[in-house]
Amino acid sequence: MPYITSTSKTDFEYTIGQDRTKEFAQNLFNETYGNLDKMIEVFDNAYIKTRNFCVPVEFFESDRTFEYKNNLYVEIALGKSIEAINTCLKKSGLDKSEITDLIFVSTTGLATPSIDALIINKMRLNPNINRMPLWGLGCAGGVAGLAKAKAIAENNPDSITVLVTVELCSLTFIRNDLSKSNFIATSLFSDGIAAVIIAGDNAYKRIKPKAEIKIISSLSKLYYDALDVMGWEINNNGFKVLFSKDIPSIVNGNVKKDIEDFLDSNNLSIADIKNFIFHPGGTKVLKAYEDALSLNGRTFDFSRNILNNYGNMSSSTVLYVLDKFIEEGFEEGYGLMLSLGPGFSSEMTLLSMHNNA
Repeated sequence: MPYITSTSKTDFEYTIGQDRTKEFAQNLFNETYGNLDKMIEVFDNAYIKTRNFCVPVEFFESDRTFEYKNNLYVEIALGKSIEAINTCLKKSGLDKSEITDLIFVSTTGLATPSIDALIINKMRLNPNINRMPLWGLGCAGGVAGLAKAKAIAENNPDSITVLVTVELCSLTFIRNDLSKSNFIATSLFSDGIAAVIIAGDNAYKRIKPKAEIKIISSLSKLYYDALDVMGWEINNNGFKVLFSKDIPSIVNGNVKKDIEDFLDSNNLSIADIKNFIFHPGGTKVLKAYEDALSLNGRTFDFSRNILNNYGNMSSSTVLYVLDKFIEEGFEEGYGLMLSLGPGFSSEMTLLSMHNNA
């Protein structure tokens, strides 16, 4: 059985208030949209107080080339990933030499060799580590990465797998893209780097984490004919964001049955779930989850807290939510992790969560 032994998240040095990003957007988009006074309300309706940014807001006042931004992505991703990994190792009482597998998840930058190779070189990890770079999963990547780690641990009970998610959404911002999708993205997305250690049965016996969290089951689903719901259009300027307003309706129309079917395959129902560890794609998406699953307004408090104080950090966000459950307390029993991403797709993982004595 795979176990999550530790988590870590990155608090970047630039915490930017939503009012400041709202002011920036007003200045940038003002001449393009005559009804900007109405559109700008999206910043308030996002219910975000502060955003986690790897660069100051002044960075966005000048045009930057795709090459410049991508080089910065590689530099920050490498340095902060190593910090996140070291924090996880310390929490689990492990040495870096014990890492057997490294999964690297990202959608907001490009590198070949991939960042996991750079991490192995920089940290001087075991050169025989099995590595798995995953690109393009967007917000679904955090839960998908856990599913891949689960498969590794089931195949090798001695495995110590490190999952790292890096999403530097701010560095994808294209200043001369005055589309509505970019306007919405400017109100919502931010930067996050998270790490998780997953141990196989044998490896877990020598670790004493603060909580016993087992990964029981996982499920991926791709929805046909929904490729344009979210993603990138890659052009000469970099990553041009594609973002549909249909996401809450997809949640209402599909996700309830998907969750019920997944839980039923594990002989469970929604009533059996004590901890809902959901990616907060936005406040409307969380409300859609509540309505579709008939849950009360406190169910997603931790998800809302992360959205309020960090913004949407794509694949890293759900791992920030998981970290909050582990660090601040969860209800003993089952936990359900869920993220939606490009494709259009959903990723679900079922956890068993108990405090260690």
